[in-house]
Amino acid sequence: MDRARYTEVRTLPQDDFLPAIAGGLSKDGTLYAAPFYGESSMVMYRKDLMEEAGMDMPDAPTWDDIKKAAAAMTDKDAGVYGICLRGKAGWGENMAFLTAMSNSFGARWFDEDWTAQFDQPEWKVTLDTYMDLMTNYGPPGASTNGFNENLSLFQQGKCGMWIDATVAASFVTNPDDSTVAEHVGFALAPDNGMGKRGNWLWAWSLGIPAGSDAKEEAKTFVAWATSKAYTELVAENEGWANVPPGTRSSLYENQEYLDAAPFAKMTLESINAADPTNPSVKPVPYTGVQFVAIPEFAGFATEVGQEFSAALAGQQTVEEALEKAQALTTDEIEAAGY
Repeated sequence: MDRARYTEVRTLPQDDFLPAIAGGLSKDGTLYAAPFYGESSMVMYRKDLMEEAGMDMPDAPTWDDIKKAAAAMTDKDAGVYGICLRGKAGWGENMAFLTAMSNSFGARWFDEDWTAQFDQPEWKVTLDTYMDLMTNYGPPGASTNGFNENLSLFQQGKCGMWIDATVAASFVTNPDDSTVAEHVGFALAPDNGMGKRGNWLWAWSLGIPAGSDAKEEAKTFVAWATSKAYTELVAENEGWANVPPGTRSSLYENQEYLDAAPFAKMTLESINAADPTNPSVKPVPYTGVQFVAIPEFAGFATEVGQEFSAALAGQQTVEEALEKAQALTTDEIEAAGY
């Protein structure tokens, strides 16, 4: 985090911010932004389809479990696809999912010397697994589907599973919007037996620019917008299931919230399972679970995402996509001086 750009907000009430979330917004123990809501990713699945298939979803599934469930729930004649995943190109779209997924297979963006790693077998296995799931059990046109498109598909009952942001849980369980609200179950993001799960960690936060001429007024607003009082106000008007999740421990000790949000326990476990300082099986020179915390990342990760999306669309092979990813990432990281 660039401390020069933001003023400290450590004077704000923060006694029960979740450590995993607050840690990503802090530098040397000082908080520089307050989280409005926090998220990880997890498996959202159709309990009714799993039951029809005679299967149970483990609370902590492996990728093999996910493939078996996807195969069992797929009924293309009925317009139901076993799994929906992000395919739309973008550092915050398909690459957020694929980077988190790759961690569970032991892959990484760079080794400790900042050498790109897309030519290593761990990335090949990651992308092969993703392509297998999406090609055989995913919806048509998946290379253009991002968060919003998959949310709509799931709400319409067209996805047996969706692995995505924990914040989506309140959308898929809201009967006003979701045709499958009463049938949704939740599980941790999958692992591959290597000690890392394929889930990410992110916070949507409020910060105050260092050059602001109204810092005290801004702090007053940020303190209110990220407070327990604001949470209670949302609950009063929208219901406890719709309050901003993933920021305060006290929310997950609130029985009213736990009763209204069947996804609460799995959301908290997912957030706590992610470690941005140690994201992959092998050591890395960067922090970040579904991203690399350097300024250049958004640019070259979007380019890599375009190559992977093109592979999903059948425009090139996995091998070609990985070769291009290796070349462009190497060029960009060398040009940036790492």
